[in-house]
Amino acid sequence: MPPKRKAKKDDGKTPAPEEGSVGDTAQEDKPSPSKKQKVDEEEIGKKGKGGKGKKAPPRKEDTIETLPEGTDTSFPTEVNPEAKTADGRKFTLKIASWNLNGIRAWYDKDKMSYIKESSPDILCVQETKCQEDQLPPGVLDKDYHIYWSPAEKAGYAGTGLYSKKKPIKVTYGLGIPKHDDEGRVITAEYEDFYMVNAYVPNSGKGLVRLKYRTEEWDCDFTDYLKKLDAKKPVIMCGDLNVSHTPVDLKNPTSNRNKTPGYTDKEREGFSKLLEEGFLDSFRVLYPNARDCWSFWTYMMNARAKNIGWRLDYFVISKRLQKDLCDSIIQQKVMGSDHCPIMLLMAGLK
Repeated sequence: MPPKRKAKKDDGKTPAPEEGSVGDTAQEDKPSPSKKQKVDEEEIGKKGKGGKGKKAPPRKEDTIETLPEGTDTSFPTEVNPEAKTADGRKFTLKIASWNLNGIRAWYDKDKMSYIKESSPDILCVQETKCQEDQLPPGVLDKDYHIYWSPAEKAGYAGTGLYSKKKPIKVTYGLGIPKHDDEGRVITAEYEDFYMVNAYVPNSGKGLVRLKYRTEEWDCDFTDYLKKLDAKKPVIMCGDLNVSHTPVDLKNPTSNRNKTPGYTDKEREGFSKLLEEGFLDSFRVLYPNARDCWSFWTYMMNARAKNIGWRLDYFVISKRLQKDLCDSIIQQKVMGSDHCPIMLLMAGLK
């Protein structure tokens, strides 16, 4: 795979129509029901319903815990400018992550207003679905060093990374050919940490890629993060295509083992990652948060009804917990079927 390049200024080419854009039922990562298929709003799931699957037996961990009266279930949707660590240090680093569901379609809606208003130090984007020579010229920003990793397949997957500070080094993929033709990982090395932007493979309609996802990708990606973590701490973010616990999606019972993103194997894969010395930064700070979705399917007016999933994460090395100030789900920000998330950290360079 040829080395990726930093984005260059527009060469005057007109972007081609975006393959697999919103409303295209052919795209693999966004399956939609056929016209004849009736979708019950209680069955709305991650990017459409999955395959039939086998009926899973009830289990204790599928039950949503009833919290004592008065328990705080709130979570932040906006940046607190005074956010601090547990020991009182104010944040010095702001990192954002957003699945754009097509950077060209997103740019038509957003016009870079999110970047201008939020001004993150690092912005990681996923599902760009665009080759470098088809990028809208407006997505380039002189205040950022910008890196792209498109999929070899046009109009599919892909990631990008914006950084105000030039990284020491930037690499692409996991270094394993079978994983690295879909542009799913960009790693930027900084003085104190590695920044990993990831767009984890969806298990697909009918769970056709579940075996690959859980038995190959998850294992190799975990090993990759462990090797980085052995050198310096890791901050990993992106659309991880999994809702880890029953409180991370609206309808856990009807989606379990039927819909990509909420199979036992995918959830176990994420648990194993955390067991290797990593933390789900949001749940560290907000263990009792409810309705904390970052994705809503375009079907059935799901966002207006707040029928969603938490699929986007900031996962950090355990030794960075002392530097954690806040982990935010910016649900009010529109422009994609996902909303952006943001991490505030102190003291990192």
